[in-house]
Amino acid sequence: MSKFARLYEYACESGWVAEDKSNLFSPDELTRNTLSLCHDPDYLQKLQDNALDSAAWRRIGLPWSRGLIKRTFTAPNGTLLTAELALQNGIACHLAGGTHHAHYDFGSGFCMVNDLAFAGKSLIESGLAQRILIFDCDVHQGDGTAALLQDQPDIFTCSIHCEKNFPFRKQISDLDIGLDMHLSDTPYLETVLNTLDSLLSRLQPDIVLYDAGVDVWKEDSLGRLDISWQGIERRDAGVLKACAQRDIPVATVIGGGYDSDHARLAMRHGIIIDAAQRISKACYA
Repeated sequence: MSKFARLYEYACESGWVAEDKSNLFSPDELTRNTLSLCHDPDYLQKLQDNALDSAAWRRIGLPWSRGLIKRTFTAPNGTLLTAELALQNGIACHLAGGTHHAHYDFGSGFCMVNDLAFAGKSLIESGLAQRILIFDCDVHQGDGTAALLQDQPDIFTCSIHCEKNFPFRKQISDLDIGLDMHLSDTPYLETVLNTLDSLLSRLQPDIVLYDAGVDVWKEDSLGRLDISWQGIERRDAGVLKACAQRDIPVATVIGGGYDSDHARLAMRHGIIIDAAQRISKACYA
């Protein structure tokens, strides 16, 4: 959990956050009523009250704490705020988000509330977007997102993930691409960027919600792909550039990343922010 604070510190140290913090925004905590747009109100109540049974918490994989619940009810609003800022500015980055394993009435894989589904449905309901692409490049399939949005025709879900990895019972996204274990940079980048190019041309979305998971890295403890650090850099820059060239706003979330070296993990999650800074200056200055 320390990666979130470390990523913020790294963003400040790297100069991505303005000295007056004029480009830094903080979301408010959401209510159960608002989050019920995507989740069962009874489940949300039990989350807040620490009333889930032990099996449910084992499936989530995190111990309950008041601080964890506050973060859980705040982060989805951060993804929505990031999307709103992207619609205004072209590109915006969330320093958290990507909790794509959360389902309607249960959590899984370190995810309790699904920020991508919540942000997407909120944008549609508010009229800020009519067509959304969720482009998920976390190494694990976005099963919760797929399940929550299966009857939402104006939100297209695409998951490009390692097939033989968690979750072992996959859901059906609008487009799923399961990759072989130990795939290397060249075929991976071809798959990601060609898929995105095709989807952008066909769907012409009002915004892309991009899960820039860095657990595809070859040394990630939960990854099973062989993507280099440079491969992640090329992926993120390619995704952002493809959207910018079509004037399609893109909001990014950090997704998964697992490493015993927490400082290195923060740097890995910082790849997307660095790419966003460079491409934003080049395309939206």
